[in-house]
Amino acid sequence: MALEEKREKRPPVTPMMIEEEAALRNGSRGLPPGSWAEAAGPRPRTTERHIAVHKRLVLGFAVSILALLAVTMIAVLLSVRFEECGAAADGPPRAGGNGSLSGAAQQPPGAGQPPGRPEEEARGGEAAEEEEEEEEEEWQRRRELPPWARPRLPRHLRPLHYNLMLSVFMENFTFSGEVNMQLEVRNASRYIVLHAHRMHIEAVRVAEDKLAGGVRVARTFFYPQTQVFVVVLNRSLEVQRSYNLKIIYNALIENELLGFFRSSYVLHGERR
Repeated sequence: MALEEKREKRPPVTPMMIEEEAALRNGSRGLPPGSWAEAAGPRPRTTERHIAVHKRLVLGFAVSILALLAVTMIAVLLSVRFEECGAAADGPPRAGGNGSLSGAAQQPPGAGQPPGRPEEEARGGEAAEEEEEEEEEEWQRRRELPPWARPRLPRHLRPLHYNLMLSVFMENFTFSGEVNMQLEVRNASRYIVLHAHRMHIEAVRVAEDKLAGGVRVARTFFYPQTQVFVVVLNRSLEVQRSYNLKIIYNALIENELLGFFRSSYVLHGERR
């Protein structure tokens, strides 16, 4: 008995069916080729709106940076100006045209001067500045170094006697001192130059002998380059006369071989 093959009748294949089958194979989910090309085609990552937003962000960032720089510059200028004003108000005068003094050499205004009225002190400060300028010009005209800038002390004064008193405070390693010096004048001068370093001067007094009146101190200052302390008087000291110089000061007891220093040793395991 002959078997007959049953064949299913299929509709004829049309071009539309071929395209749909190709689209299904390509994963276009039934989209026509034109729609699939549009969906799968590359799109721009940023639009015009995104570009505008980016431009605004960059512009805002640049403006903020410029504002920060401007504020920083203003703050620096104000701080420098404040330091200059503070130095002019609290610091001592400059040393004869040789630049500024160190912070350790500064002292309160009016130190070493007898008390007076505020108006007199203000006028005295202005006069001291004018005298300082005149002194600078005078030393420049002479083409000489001022007494405090020379490597050795001037010889217009000769010390005759020292009377030194010290009060030592071991709890914080400081001390206060008072020195009275009798000076003989060899050459007329209105400057007294002494060796001094790392100390704070509280008061300075200059008197002629013991019976005569005092000599007014115009100003005092340190000159760290040569480690000296300078007393500037209102008038010159007279030749062949003796004067008394009194200085009250305080300082640290140094931990090195300098001035009034401290040392220690160990005995039976105890540091003394």
